[in-house]
Amino acid sequence: MTGMQSTEVAITARDATLHGTFTMPAQANGIVAFAHGSGSSRFSRRNQRVAQFLNQAFLGTLLFDLLTQEENSVDEFTAEFRFDIPLLARRLTDAIDWLDIQAQTLALGIGLFGASTGAAAALIAAADRPRRVGAVVSRGGRPDLAGEALSRVLAPTLFIVGGWDTEVIALNEQAAKKLSCEHRTAIIPEATHLFEEPGKLDEVSRLAAAWFGTHLTTAS
Repeated sequence: MTGMQSTEVAITARDATLHGTFTMPAQANGIVAFAHGSGSSRFSRRNQRVAQFLNQAFLGTLLFDLLTQEENSVDEFTAEFRFDIPLLARRLTDAIDWLDIQAQTLALGIGLFGASTGAAAALIAAADRPRRVGAVVSRGGRPDLAGEALSRVLAPTLFIVGGWDTEVIALNEQAAKKLSCEHRTAIIPEATHLFEEPGKLDEVSRLAAAWFGTHLTTAS
């Protein structure tokens, strides 16, 4: 796609420097920050594929690591950081604040795309930055882990779950009952937790692009 600019960035968080890839199409209608799931990183092929789809829909993307290299090395053996939802949410909130001072994005609505435990971090961050976050999308997420923050979320929220991911469907339904904002649950038939079946991740991408395209245009 012509006019696409992609840059490697370093985000200064409160307690770490986080590395990421910042991609902006010409005339972007919004910017979406990704919060990856358990044990993943900005190099997640699934999130990269969704990000490319969003870029083609004139949405900027920020794919970044929620953990430092040192933390990730420890986490591979102990899994102690991937389920530290408050830590992940703080890091994502710091990324939102970083986007808020970038010349390319300060006037754009910010969307959050969370997968697995990253969905809980996204919802907490949305609750903590209600004036900046214009929309949230959860892919196979654990929004239930956001706890009391669910009742404070103002951003329109879309839960996307695979039809064969029955346990996560139930957890998403429980979380949805605690939301007072606009929200919707989309169940993709014959898809498992990671949407690895042919065409299923493309369905996720289309739903996410439509949700962000509608609500971030309004937010901006």
